[in-house]
Order: sequence, then structure tokens, then C-alpha cells
Amino acid sequence: MWTFILEHAGYWAIIALMMISLYIAFSAENLIKRLVGLSLFQTTICLFYVTLGKITGGTAPVLLPADMPEHSAGYDASGAAVDGHLVAGGGERVADLVQLYSNPLPHVLMLTAIVVGVATLSVGLALIVRIREAYGTIEADDVRAIDIETALAQEAKLENDLKEATA
Repeated sequence: MWTFILEHAGYWAIIALMMISLYIAFSAENLIKRLVGLSLFQTTICLFYVTLGKITGGTAPVLLPADMPEHSAGYDASGAAVDGHLVAGGGERVADLVQLYSNPLPHVLMLTAIVVGVATLSVGLALIVRIREAYGTIEADDVRAIDIETALAQEAKLENDLKEATA
């Protein structure tokens, strides 16, 4: 059991960071602290996917000379390929690789997620600036209390207007 836990220590660290960031996002009353928690959560998700894409002993996904196909594929008299390498579309592996390569797809997807996360964070910060201008605070409880007071005042004014109109 301890061997399993210690062999996967990186994953346990990522899970711990995820739980900490979710706690920050849910428990913080300050809106900026909530955004920091959400940003940390997004970063740990990216870290998780990148670690899944890394293969122990694998190199960068750049074809090394030992794995390069020979370009001796020719064509016979009828125009059909003879002794071709890396034929696509067959669905089966046609080339045995000497080197072990890491999967580049999770890395590429996480680059896109980072860009989306930065854009979302900037929109969130812009909204917090507008909330600060409108309410004078960035504490969620204070904003909620001001909204309730405003709604109650508007309802009381509407009831008074209705009573005046009927009288």
C-alpha cells in the first residue's frame, strides 16, 4: 500500500492542490481570493493532464533519425506503391519505432486551456473592478447585503406608488 502511495506521489500532490484550490474558491468571501482559487484549480488540472501525457523514458515527440522511414518507396509499372512506409488510413501500425515518444496531444490541449484560463481570469478581474465601482466593496457578503437592501427598498417604493395610485 505504501509503495503504491509513494510511487504516485506526484498525483497525490496534484490532488491535494486541487482540494486546496477548491476550498479557497468556495470558502473565500473576497472575490479576488475566489478567482485565485479558481485559477489555481485550473493550473492543477493542466498539470494533471501534462503528467498523464508524459511517458517514463519517453522523449519529445520529434522523430529521431533511428525512426525515420527509408524513402525507397517506388512505384511499379501499374502505378501501385511498392514497399511503402508509414501508410496512413490502414488503421494498423506499419512502422515499428526504435525510440519511445511522449504523447503531444495533452500538452497541446493544455496550451489551449491555459489561454482560455487567462482570458477567463482577465474577464473575472474586469467584473470585480466593475463590482468595486458599483458597490464600493469586493466582499461577497457585503455585495449580497447591498443587493437585498436595494431590492427591499425598490419593493417598498413600488408598494407606496401602488397605494398612491389606487387612493
